[in-house]
Amino acid sequence: MKNERITFLDYVRVFACFLVMLVHASENYYPGPGSTDMAGPQAVIANQTDRICVSVYDGFSRMSVPLFIIVSAFLLVPKKEEQTTQEFYKRRFKRVLPPFLVFSVLYATLPLLWGQIDRATSLRDLSRIFLNFPTLAGHLWFMFPLFGLYLFIPVISPWLSKTSAREERFFILLFLISTCIPFLNRWAGEVWGQCFWNEFHLLWYFSGYLGYIVLAHYIKVHLQWSDRTKLLAGGAMVLAGAAATILSFYIQAVPGVIHSTPELEIGWSFCTLNVVCLTTGAFLMFSCIHQANPPRIILSLSKLSYGMYLMHIFWLHLWSVVSMQTLHLPTPVSIPFIAICTFICCALTTKIVSLLPGSKWIVG
Repeated sequence: MKNERITFLDYVRVFACFLVMLVHASENYYPGPGSTDMAGPQAVIANQTDRICVSVYDGFSRMSVPLFIIVSAFLLVPKKEEQTTQEFYKRRFKRVLPPFLVFSVLYATLPLLWGQIDRATSLRDLSRIFLNFPTLAGHLWFMFPLFGLYLFIPVISPWLSKTSAREERFFILLFLISTCIPFLNRWAGEVWGQCFWNEFHLLWYFSGYLGYIVLAHYIKVHLQWSDRTKLLAGGAMVLAGAAATILSFYIQAVPGVIHSTPELEIGWSFCTLNVVCLTTGAFLMFSCIHQANPPRIILSLSKLSYGMYLMHIFWLHLWSVVSMQTLHLPTPVSIPFIAICTFICCALTTKIVSLLPGSKWIVG
């Protein structure tokens, strides 16, 4: 029997896809020395207007990646009992790996045509496709943690199938404590066993994106809140999480000063307490959507979202040049303009490609 579609997840997927593009549109406004049009190891904010806009647009959008993970977990965890681990791996990787490899090659070669990279960079990127993402495809970093989660889902599924809500809450509590470690490291130095020869701290095995997997399962199986409670609690969490995430950047981003990007973005890491709060709140609010079927446009965009994500840096670079160098739009308008134009072009391009024979190997 075909599984009933969970409509609100389509909305979440489309929303998260747009937020990814909004994040990368914002990154055009704080590249440091030696950076491309996206953020590099160092960051510089030009003026107060850019400081405010980047803080708000980019900070709010930091829920994008965790939302994608929660959607995947909501659909895939726990693994079906009748499905073997081998069958699970085959089904997941057959869908996501070929398009990832195709776009890895494209990002390592196509920018040669318009002079964005040189031949040496292209050859180096091609030689490292199985080791890491290409130079101009920094967004593909996400695929490696995602693959790792897919590998681990069959391992954690038996526990999630049998464990109690209380035991899951304990896991989530430890996960939430682990999300404070980046701040503890900033203010208190190495903690709980960390040192230059050991990064595996006390809560290492409860940290990272695995926490979102357990959180998604808990919301799906054990959280019995009414829609009103989800909206109120979710709204409060979004406000609190967004405020903390936005301010964490704004307070540090002094215009004209060269900053270390990891330090500047400490509160933007996807596994920090404020981003978990922001993400969870937004997901709870979306879960109150109970349509039998989503509008055709939402359903279509949801199905196209993987291909849109893979290709969006190509279009984003183009629209960044148009907005910043041709139209000279002010920052408050430019960032959403770049993101919206990129989103539309990606949707149209992915839709056209999806009509071709064998398109599943290209855009999923």
